[in-house]
Amino acid sequence: MTSPLYYLGCPVWACDQWTGSLFTRHAKRAEWLEQYSSVFGTVEGNSTFYGLPSTGTVERWARSVASGFRFALKFPRAISHENRLHGAAGETQAFLKILETLAKADCLGPSFLQLPPSFSCKQFSDLERYLRSLPKDFPYAVEPRHKDFFDEGDVEGRLDDLLRELRVDRVVFDSRPLFSGPPSDDDEAEAQRRKPRPPVHTTTTAKHALLRFVGRNNVDTSQPWIEEWAPVIAAWIKEGLTPYVFAHTPNNAYAPELARRLHQETAKHCADIGALPAWPGESEERQPRQLELF
Repeated sequence: MTSPLYYLGCPVWACDQWTGSLFTRHAKRAEWLEQYSSVFGTVEGNSTFYGLPSTGTVERWARSVASGFRFALKFPRAISHENRLHGAAGETQAFLKILETLAKADCLGPSFLQLPPSFSCKQFSDLERYLRSLPKDFPYAVEPRHKDFFDEGDVEGRLDDLLRELRVDRVVFDSRPLFSGPPSDDDEAEAQRRKPRPPVHTTTTAKHALLRFVGRNNVDTSQPWIEEWAPVIAAWIKEGLTPYVFAHTPNNAYAPELARRLHQETAKHCADIGALPAWPGESEERQPRQLELF
């Protein structure tokens, strides 16, 4: 199979509100991942931030996805937030076992280490030590959130140099659309309360550019930023990188449409990516309703 030019996905693969659009109308929950992977090439594994699945569950995931699909899992919070990269050998080994299972099934993408907002340059040596301790068999990415790592100076330079040396990607997190206006509903209000607003630096440090793009529930309102990102994504592809792009919305119901808009706009700048596959729920044959006899 030819490797895709980039990977596009959502923060989850299971959302009952996708039934009848991304998923077929009568799809069972056990079929959702298969149908999701027929359209999108990757997914964020945010659930691993809160707890690790069993090996059997991970093996079932691997059997369910289309060839070439990639899981991009988040490091557990027990490692990043609770232990802050200290004394987490057991948790790290358990996570690496999951990555090994996915790697053997050829469906492992970059696993991203999201640093706490308070993790600053004062803890840089802890980050360096932890990253150097990881096996080099798997792809990784780091998402900094503290302002120190966006200083466009020595601290950011040290981080980028370390990531380049270790061939670790730097996550780009763009929440500008989310904060572009007052919330329109409770989901947006909660997202604005929880999501960070880091500066947007399009730095790349390894072979994948990894973008987490947070839009609004009304996808139309994110269009200016979609148009801004499309040529950047296309340029990454033309440079020989393999980007991972994740479309977030405050309510996951709208994430697939945001992802589709990103793909359509990017295709205007890079026709080689082709069209996004048809959504199972939109392409299923609709049976005409039988007329009642009386």
